[in-house]
Amino acid sequence: MDQRSQFSAEEIERAHVYHRPLYVAWALGVGIDLAVLALIALSAFGAALLDPLEALPWWAQTLLYAAIAIGITTLLTLPLSLWAGYLRERAWGFSTQSAAGWAADRAKGLCLGVVLGGVALLGLVGLARALPRWWPAAAATAAAALVVALGFVAPLLLEPVFNRFAPLQDEELAASLLSLAADAGLPVQQVLVADASRRTTKQNAYVSGLGRTRRLVLYDTLLADGDPRELRLVLAHELGHRRAGHLVKGTILGAAGAAAFVLLLWTMLQSGALLSALGVDGPGDPAVVPFVLLLGGILRIVAAPPGAALSRRWEREADRISLQLTSDPAAFERMMRKIALANLADLDPPPLVYVALFSHPTPPERIATARAG
Repeated sequence: MDQRSQFSAEEIERAHVYHRPLYVAWALGVGIDLAVLALIALSAFGAALLDPLEALPWWAQTLLYAAIAIGITTLLTLPLSLWAGYLRERAWGFSTQSAAGWAADRAKGLCLGVVLGGVALLGLVGLARALPRWWPAAAATAAAALVVALGFVAPLLLEPVFNRFAPLQDEELAASLLSLAADAGLPVQQVLVADASRRTTKQNAYVSGLGRTRRLVLYDTLLADGDPRELRLVLAHELGHRRAGHLVKGTILGAAGAAAFVLLLWTMLQSGALLSALGVDGPGDPAVVPFVLLLGGILRIVAAPPGAALSRRWEREADRISLQLTSDPAAFERMMRKIALANLADLDPPPLVYVALFSHPTPPERIATARAG
């Protein structure tokens, strides 16, 4: 497709200049993360970290070792995170945060990572100790259940850690959006507005949660800049995800992936050579923690391309449904252009990056689909 038929050469080049260093920073961050976890898991450095914890109960060792491993990787990638997530965003006019606000968000993210990761690892090690023969089945079931539970509680417990949410106050607009949802046979309880503007000028909207916790969230930055026709398309797109069952399907796939991860871990830990290299007695040994984190990091990289491809497929499906519900391709194209330019989306990404990382089709692809009918 010819991106220049929809965006100017200057717009495409500006997006290139903004994104290319960020891709390099992402790759460096992943490399550092995996290298550090490998060092902890496979060298005397990891044993030295665990030695001061030996006198503690196994559960305390597991939790503290997890916190140490996660904390070290976070600390060593902090300079990249600071540059990519704050300094560069400020330089390009996107970030509205203070340095203290950015640091507070990173601290919150670290705390959540330590808590969720520590609980998951504690469950794994605990089940391996309590059920030496049957722990893979028990842990796989528990991992899948944890993914499903997070799908329900994330909007209520995790999202409010980073943002405040309030019902859409524009009564006329709210009535129009709720009417669209009702006409589509997919009524929503309410439309929420997130206070994203205290962090960024970028625009977004998303749907999260399952069952009664499902909600549509609009960034206040999008609300401030969008006209009613464009916002109806945003809602229609999210309704498309709901009609196609993408959140439920994604949760099921995530649960299956978590269970498969446990079974792969069990298979690998059958190897005496690997146990020797790791210096662990088995999955019930707290010293297994950094290897579990390392394996999880590697599998996330391996799963990224197929996951991105599936996500792009679902986004295209949601786009088609949104156009069916609104019959407004002109507003769709206008909205795509506006959000792409406001967020400085990469309009022509490198093919490898697109395949591996892009969860959405590019704005030119989405506009071309709308034009094609």
